[in-house]
This record gives sequence, structure tokens and C-alpha cells, in this order.
Amino acid sequence: MSDLIDLTITEAREGLENGDFSAQEYTQVHLNEIEAANKALNAFILPTPEKAKEMAKASDERIGKGEAGLLEGIPLGIKDLFCTKDVRTTACSHILDGFEPPYESTVTSNLWNAGGVMLGKLNLDEFAMGSSNETSFYEPCINPWRRTNDDTNLVPGGSSGGSACAVCAHLCAGATATDTGGSIRQPAAFTGTVGLKPTYGRVSRWGTVAFASSLDQAGPITRSVADSALMLQVMAGHDAKDTTCVDVPVPDYSAAMLEKVKGLKIGIPKEYRVEGMGAEIDALWEQGIEWFKDAGATIKEVSLPHTKYALPAYYIVAPAEASSNLARYDGVKYGLRVEGDDILSMYENTRAAGFGAEVKRRILMGTYVLSAGYYDAYYLKAQKVRTRIKQDFDAAFNDVDVLLTPTTPSPAFGVGEKSADPLEMYLNDIFTVTANMAGLPGISVPAGCSASGLPLGLQLIGKAFDEGTLLKAARVIEEAAGALPQPTKWWV
Repeated sequence: MSDLIDLTITEAREGLENGDFSAQEYTQVHLNEIEAANKALNAFILPTPEKAKEMAKASDERIGKGEAGLLEGIPLGIKDLFCTKDVRTTACSHILDGFEPPYESTVTSNLWNAGGVMLGKLNLDEFAMGSSNETSFYEPCINPWRRTNDDTNLVPGGSSGGSACAVCAHLCAGATATDTGGSIRQPAAFTGTVGLKPTYGRVSRWGTVAFASSLDQAGPITRSVADSALMLQVMAGHDAKDTTCVDVPVPDYSAAMLEKVKGLKIGIPKEYRVEGMGAEIDALWEQGIEWFKDAGATIKEVSLPHTKYALPAYYIVAPAEASSNLARYDGVKYGLRVEGDDILSMYENTRAAGFGAEVKRRILMGTYVLSAGYYDAYYLKAQKVRTRIKQDFDAAFNDVDVLLTPTTPSPAFGVGEKSADPLEMYLNDIFTVTANMAGLPGISVPAGCSASGLPLGLQLIGKAFDEGTLLKAARVIEEAAGALPQPTKWWV
């Protein structure tokens, strides 16, 4: 039965439908794997085995009646940013200690309605603020991959590090994640998984703990492009509870993914050839271009002239929105409370004890750029830059269908190697933040390995609400690159 954990969602659906194994058996092998691996990897901060068994049993009953949903019996991990009814949800922050929501997020509701099985809550950077999963109150998550002949623990990327780690290590068949500046795509690249960030507004944000409301978007991390298509099919759709969720039809992504790419126009943004980019990253990018040529696509260089301003503008807009969103955590209604002499000192004590260093840094940055005298100089200017970035993409997409870029400037780095330098850490988002600033869909697909034996990803950025074309193009990379070697299971 242990080989069941190696099945993709697509393969498992077929096996469950054919009666080759039950949802309860499929769930149990994942629970066994979590128990064996989680102490070393720290991907799940809260496994929910009893709930998983109960949901799997219900799935078997529905399968027996011929009432199976699109994800019936599929064991999933849930990033601890999604509220799950009566199951602790903390955003991996001390300030939300013990919080059990009395409601379910729209994303997880959609997954459970489709027959998904919840294995537990996954690790992340506190309030999704980070690129390495090192800011979590529950300690860092560890990448299943290691450099060749090197036992150094590596980061899985962030903020969705637990999601990427769990999918990579086969602790779950798929996982939910969120992406504010690259937090789905960067960890996917670091772990050799597929990470899909949908168009802003394609997936409801209701019931998802907010970081930066105009940038946050939920999406899946999976082990194949086909699995991403399936999960997005279930996660997407209009939600009246979220005013930013757009009421547009959800296509059949699985069917769209199978279309041919001959004649597709692939754009190569010249501004993404940044100074200091590693030779192996550049070589992988060139390889990706050749793969698309071989598939019959047309390659065209395009210009996104405001790319160089994207990262600084992002680190004004995102902290500004975070400082506003996190003002609600005051120790009064839920979560941590640290008493004081009066209500003001209680607020101060609670926030001082409850927030970690990176969250405090971003609150301070955000409060500063929104303050009187600095709003126009920083926040307003950053929003104008954001408009320019969107216009750059609009112009490029007049000539091409999809953009091809690297996902990250390097492979995964060691735990502690960059955490002391916030600026160096922020540079991990250099290739991903533009899609968030413009609200566009992006996907990272495993495309090869570094000289040190670590996975590397290529990124595709598509037109708004055109995830179907993005998935179709992603499949070209997946098929051309072939299956990556799997990490050695040092954790069991």
C-alpha cells in the first residue's frame, strides 16, 4: 500500500473510481507518512487524523453510490492561512493562539464539497510574510531536497513552504497555498512541484487570513500540471461574500490543458535578464525557449520597462496593506491576550508578544509609508508604478499569449543563510512580484536541476483569466523536462 502515496491526484482518482483501493486506505497511507516524516520536515503544524478518517469514510460511501465529486477521497493539506471550521487556524502566528474559526473559508468549502479529505494544517511564514518559511511561530519547515553530498537543511521557500514541502515529500496529494508576491511559485520552484497562482479575483479570498488584500490570491501546489488544473477547477468561481471575486465562467481547465500549443506566441521579457543572474538559471531559461520552439510555438522578445520598479513598489504596497489588515489583532476578541495596566498597555503587550520580528518590521514599514507627509511620496507613487507595470503587461500581451521567465534567481538556500539580511531575502521575489502587482496568473513548473542537484523552475505568466492557456503552455515544459529525480528520503 505504501506506493499509493506516489500517485498523483489524477492517477488516484482513477484508482478510486475503479475500486483498486478505498479512500480510507488512500488516506491512511498519507497519515502514516505524516507520522513518520513530520518530526523532521515540520510541514504539518496540526495533523487532523480523526477528521481525515471520518471524511474518507464519507467519500467511500459517496463513491459506492456513484456520487463522487471531482476530488472525491483525495487527501489534501491546507495552508494554515485558510479558516477551517472548529479546527485551529493561526496563520502560524503566536497572536492567533488557540483560534478555532466558527466558519469555513470558501476555498476549503469548495474542496470539501468536491470530496476532498483534510489531513491537517500546513506550516507557513507568519501571516504569509516571508520567502523561506523561517518566520513561522511553529519553527521552520525543512525542504525535502538536499544538495548533493551535503546534509545542510534547506528552506522550502515561502510563504507556502509547508504546502510545497508536504506535496514534494508525498505527505499529501495536493495542497492549498496563497501567493502575494510569489508565495506559491517560489516554494514550488524550490521543491520541484507545480505552483499555480490564479488571476486576482479568480478564487475567493473569503475566510483566508489577509496579508495584503489587493495582492493575495489562493491557488494549488501539486505534483503535476493536470493536478493543478483539477484543483483550480474546484477552488475557482464567483463568491458573493468576496467583493473582489469576479463573476466570470470557470472553464474546463483539464480540457484546456490538452490543447496543442502550435502557433502560440511566447514572450521573453528582456528586463528579466537581471544583473548577477546565475548561469544555470539563464541556461534553463534558454532551454525552455527551445522546448517551446520544438512544440511549434513562436518566440518573441518583449519589453516590460517598469520591471525594475516592481520589487520596491511591492514592498511599499504590501506592508501598507498589511499594517492596516493586522490592526485588528489586539487581544480583545480572539487569540493571544497579554494583560496590562489598562487597555492601551494590553494592546501594546499583546502585539509585542504576539507578532514575530518580520511581521513587526512590515507593520512598521507600512505604517510609515501611510503616515501624514509620506503617503504621497511613497504609497501613492507606488500605486502609480503599479499602474505602469499593468500597462507594460497589457502592451506585451497585444503581441504574445504567454510570457516565459525563470521563477527564482537561485535554487533553495540553507536555513539561516539569508534570514539575517531582509533585503537579500526580499530579492527572492524579483521574478514573481510583477504578476501580483498586475493581478495576472502565473505558474511555476519543474524544469531541471542545478549543479548541486536541486530543482529549478520555469515560470509562465498569462493574460488575466486565461489560466487555460497558461496550463496548456505549462504542459509543454512538464513533458519536455520529464520527471525530475526524487529527493532521497533522509527524513524517515
